Parts: sequence; structure tokens; C-alpha cells
Amino acid sequence: MLSLFINWDISPEIFNLGGISIRYYGLLFAVAFILGYKVEEKMFKSEVLPLAWLDKLWLYVAIATIVGARLGHCIFYDWAYYSQHPLEMILPVRFSPEFKFTGYQGLASHGAAIGIIAGLWYYSRKVSKKSIFWILDRAVIPIALAGFFIRTGNLMNSEIVGLPTNMPWGFRFMNSDLPNPELPRHPAQLYEAICYLFSFFVLMYLYWRTNVKKKMGFIFGAFLILIFSARFIIEFVKEVQEPWEAGMALNMGQILSIPFILAGIFMLWYSKKLPDEGEKKGKKGKAKGCKL
Repeated sequence: MLSLFINWDISPEIFNLGGISIRYYGLLFAVAFILGYKVEEKMFKSEVLPLAWLDKLWLYVAIATIVGARLGHCIFYDWAYYSQHPLEMILPVRFSPEFKFTGYQGLASHGAAIGIIAGLWYYSRKVSKKSIFWILDRAVIPIALAGFFIRTGNLMNSEIVGLPTNMPWGFRFMNSDLPNPELPRHPAQLYEAICYLFSFFVLMYLYWRTNVKKKMGFIFGAFLILIFSARFIIEFVKEVQEPWEAGMALNMGQILSIPFILAGIFMLWYSKKLPDEGEKKGKKGKAKGCKL
């Protein structure tokens, strides 16, 4: 078999300006935010929705993502430590064994998903005054695109790497912290990035080329199935995120993905029982006419 192993020794830093490090991860995160905003803006304009809603939407999503991802990591992956150091959940520092500024070094995508759902529930109550499923259907499309850029950022950081492999497309992550960095590994981040980009195009097709967006919750359900099924499968070729996961039949990422997949299947079924927005307005209008 022809060996196409890739020596991945790219520095995560693009350049350093006066001690300020500009990294690929941060740049890709910013690109995800900008392009996601543009995708959402096009949808809002097509439905003649107030753009003021859009600005508030991204504020809610940004805050919910960061808070949810941080708490998700602390609770799901390192609760033994953070239960004894609760302040470190919200502060970018470590107090033990010595005081150190660390930044927010632990973020979990499943926690981010829970945070976003909670944030959009609050948004639907305070801003749009529509069903939470209505905004979820529209928000998850650019979120899938953001997942592509974030996982690409993980690739540039040589983090969240896969298990050793003999496949010809294995990556040698020369800048990783793992022992034997010259050992070819599955580019698990790249697998996820490709799956998330594929999911984005599927969701865009559903929104723009079909009528399923009229069924509240359908696109959201499809998002949950596509994203978390990919995550569940790719975890089989990914290094564990925490030492205590070693030896588990299913790691924490897979265990947390199962409820989301089941929720997605439920949403596809439940969306058929929910009236679309037009039908609800039509019924209200008809009732009002009868009163007159």
C-alpha cells in the first residue's frame, strides 16, 4: 500500500506581534462567527424578519456556547477536581497547587449544545416570542458550519487526535503532547470537520430547497442526528480526552451523544404533530374573523 502519511508539524501560531499571539484557532473561530452571521442574515432577510432579532440571537448564542462548553467540561470530564475548586469553573485561573492564569482550557461540545438550547429557549421567550423549535431550526444551520471551522482549528492545534493507524492518510502530529508523535494517527479532527461541513450542506438544502422548514423542529432533529451520529462513530478512532476514559466500552463523548441522537429521532417524529407557523396564524386569523 502506498504510504501517504502526512507530517503535520504546522505551528498553531500564525504570527506573534509584540507578544500577542495570533493563532489559527482564534482566526477560524472568528471566521465561523462571521460566516455564520451571514448565513443567518440571509435566512432572516428571506423571511422578512427584524435584523435586530439577529444581533440579539448571536449574542445569546455566543454567551450560551461559552458558558455551556465550560460547565460541560467541568461537570462531565473533571468533576472530581472542579467540585473541590468551584471558582475555577468560572475564572480562567488555577489556585492549586499554585496560582496560575490558565485561560479557559477545558471546553466540551456537548455542554455547548446544552447551553445553546437553554440560551435559545430564553431567546424565544424574550425576543422572538415564537416557539423554541422555530429558532432552533434556524440557528443550528450556521452552528453546523461553525463546527467545521472549530474542528479545523483543533487540527491546526494538533489536538483531539485519533488513534494510531496504518491507513495511508494517517497524520504524524509532530507538535502534539502525546508520546511518539511520529506515529501515524487518524486525523479525527478532520473526520469531524468533514462530517460537520456535510451536515451544514444537508441542512441548507432542507431549509432552502424543501418545505420541511414549515414543520417546526424537523431541521433541528436532523441536525442532532447528523452531528452526534458522526461524533459517536468517530469517537471509536479518537484518543480518549481524559485518562479515566481508557478501557471504557463507550467513552464519555459517545455516552453524551446517545441522548442527542435519540432526541433528534424524537424531533423528526414530533415535528409532524406540530402545526407550522403559517397554519397557526391562519387559524388565529380565521377565529378572529368569526368574532367580527
